[in-house]
Amino acid sequence: MKKYNYKEIKMMYGKISPFEFKDKLIDIANYTAKENNRTILDAGRGNPNWTAATPREAFFTFGQFAVNETRLTWNLGDLAGMPQKDGITNRFYNYINENIHMPGASLIKAIVDYGINELNFDGDDFIHELADGIIGDNYPLPDRMLPHLEKIVQNYLLQEMKYNINDGGKLDVFAVEGATAAMCYIFDSLMSNELLRKGDKIAIMTPIFTPYLEIPHLPRYDFEIVNINADEVDANGIHTWQYSKSELAKLRDKSIKALFVVNPNNPASIAINENSCNNLIDVVKNYNEDLMIICDDVYGTFVEDFTSLMSMLPYNTIGVYSYSKYFGVTGWRLGTLALHENNVFDKRINDLPEELKKSLNKRYSDMSLNPSSIPFMDRIVADSRLVALNHTAGLSTPQQVQMAFFSAFALIDKKNSYKALNMEICHNRQKLLFDALELSLNKDKNNAAYYTQFDIEEWANISYGKDFTNFIKSNYSPVDILYKLADKYSIVLLSGSGFAGPKWSIRISLANLDDKCYIKIGKAIKEILNGYTTAWKKHNSKVC
Repeated sequence: MKKYNYKEIKMMYGKISPFEFKDKLIDIANYTAKENNRTILDAGRGNPNWTAATPREAFFTFGQFAVNETRLTWNLGDLAGMPQKDGITNRFYNYINENIHMPGASLIKAIVDYGINELNFDGDDFIHELADGIIGDNYPLPDRMLPHLEKIVQNYLLQEMKYNINDGGKLDVFAVEGATAAMCYIFDSLMSNELLRKGDKIAIMTPIFTPYLEIPHLPRYDFEIVNINADEVDANGIHTWQYSKSELAKLRDKSIKALFVVNPNNPASIAINENSCNNLIDVVKNYNEDLMIICDDVYGTFVEDFTSLMSMLPYNTIGVYSYSKYFGVTGWRLGTLALHENNVFDKRINDLPEELKKSLNKRYSDMSLNPSSIPFMDRIVADSRLVALNHTAGLSTPQQVQMAFFSAFALIDKKNSYKALNMEICHNRQKLLFDALELSLNKDKNNAAYYTQFDIEEWANISYGKDFTNFIKSNYSPVDILYKLADKYSIVLLSGSGFAGPKWSIRISLANLDDKCYIKIGKAIKEILNGYTTAWKKHNSKVC
């Protein structure tokens, strides 16, 4: 642990990833926390400080049932057999009825009832898939996702993301190790299938999660980047984090092959509103109909009645979703990659020159006698294991079972009690923060309130005018407030500029600290801002 000084921190600022930079601030905050006998407050990380307990209880209790099933097959002390399908439905209900008071038992029964009664699953097939899956004694088969679990996850995505099978048609889901893995797989397969080539032009809707800004510049990709900026402000000059028609019009350029979106965005965590969505749809359908869209909707469950771009542009879009934030499972690595059967990716592959098609056929020749017919979704699965290891592809089956349990838990919760609780936590923390800042908070139905982005320049303009803003810019650096928070208060935040947001903005995670901590963070920021104000007034008095 090193106590970096301001000069060292300023030298690093903007030259390394904001997440690497955050580690330097943590070193400073830890040092000063020990010196002053206080607790470090790290509001830079995005993982929540809550967990969905009941689906976990169900998972572990069902796991005990599954272990019992293995011992019914073969029991040599430490060694057991594999769960057997025949008659497992009766054995399951007997077990649950006898152990209904075990943690999560009622939810397990409700999940199985849901599968049998509402999804028309065969009981033995469904329960055996769950039992064999949670034991993890077989490779995932199909490798993309276990069939009963995929149906449950599909229904969850239809409910929460509003994926549109009426317009989009059949939906395939690939269970992956979180949204980050999904992005790695997508980037890799786009390149492997000649849908993107080194140096191609892509667009990114900014601000956005930093890796989406960093990956395209890696030597393997070296893409030409077009930023679609959330440039709209309200009548008071406050960012709405929406996209003007002129910014979206950049996508009329047909040389832009792909668009990367996080919705709601990160760091502001504001969902794209109806007007911006309609303008985007207009541009795609009328000017760039073969645009490939990759949309990460991880924060969508924190917005009331959220609708993914995957619903509005199903032909063009790959939908990416992570369970990490909503259910508090960043360590489980649970995510999905979804694509409709009729999609622009397959169309673009079919439109490739014959020479490139032959090269791709060779790549996938061991998978099929007719490799040209392999859809893009199956190519992503194969590419995730360098094609040759396609037979071992897929997310581990215990992870898939846990994913299905989380999904079914949300589907069964008809009153959306869990969702309401999540949203209440985030919005309450945002209010505590803004109250401590002595600022009013604009209501916005598209606000996930998972993060908040505070723009010092915007605050300065509104509070005291352009002269004050110019004074701050002339006498301080955007890194100043981050350093002071770490050094004087042991508080760690991230720079908004690292997400291609405003230069003088900071991101505050509202998810990972106790409620009272946001009062402390708000007061600390306010004290630093008051210091700027005092310095400005003192400067003006000398001038006069």
